[in-house]
Amino acid sequence: MDFEIVADAACQTGENPLWHPEERRLYWCDIPCGRLFRFDPAQGQYELCFEGTEPIGGFTIQEDGSLLLLMTNGAIRTWREGRLKTLLDDVPDLQGTRYNDCIADPRGRVFCGVMPTPGRPGRLLRIDPELTLTLINDDLGIPNGMGFSPDRTRFYHSDSDRQTRHIRMWNYDEQTGELDNPRIFLEARSDEGRPDGLTVDAEGYVWNARWDGGLLMRHAPDGAEQRRFEFPVRNVSSVTFGGGDYTEIYVTTAGGTDRREEGPSAGALFRVRSSFQGVREFPSRIGLAH
Repeated sequence: MDFEIVADAACQTGENPLWHPEERRLYWCDIPCGRLFRFDPAQGQYELCFEGTEPIGGFTIQEDGSLLLLMTNGAIRTWREGRLKTLLDDVPDLQGTRYNDCIADPRGRVFCGVMPTPGRPGRLLRIDPELTLTLINDDLGIPNGMGFSPDRTRFYHSDSDRQTRHIRMWNYDEQTGELDNPRIFLEARSDEGRPDGLTVDAEGYVWNARWDGGLLMRHAPDGAEQRRFEFPVRNVSSVTFGGGDYTEIYVTTAGGTDRREEGPSAGALFRVRSSFQGVREFPSRIGLAH
């Protein structure tokens, strides 16, 4: 597999790559720095389009085209061309932590992780359009990448904890947004790194970035490894499909502040032109009137 660096942004923790189909641009964030970038493949250029004062744990694209930013202490904001709007400023139960990774479902809900604190494990939440938060799981290490099977009956969720190193698979009910019957989809070996961000392609194969492994893995619906791709960085953080036909694979990486240890292109955004077919992600509808 041939890859190219399309944005040498040297992110500390590049994450959450997401294709904006209306704009035909790829967005991603640098979590701890609170920076938001976008890449325009037609121009072959990228730009820093937002830099805030708090981390961005993840984001989705709203139905109206704006970006839904999940931040610290439970804060949820929208961003569009320099305009930042707060939907939820503070959640008492989420003080001292931040969201980590997220995905919108077919009904516009958002599933998101919450980072652990010294006194509490990581959590998985669901945010409904009317801004209600529902606890799904409260016994996680480091909640991370998420995805849905093409038939919308499975939900995948990775846990990047050093001890856990697995991706869970849940039964998903599109009508209610409920998840149940969690079981292990795959467990990563210690020499393969930790499961991080993920996406699911049109065939139902799970693509998973491996933190501390320098790898991007493709797994069949039964969990079996189908392909692996090596990158010249230690921390491969997330993956998504983009481009007009969703055959371009975009991969974020971390470690741009210590390239001597992490790799000369650590923190860059990579692109792979592939024969694999991705799918369009669902838009979120948080706080939008219907």
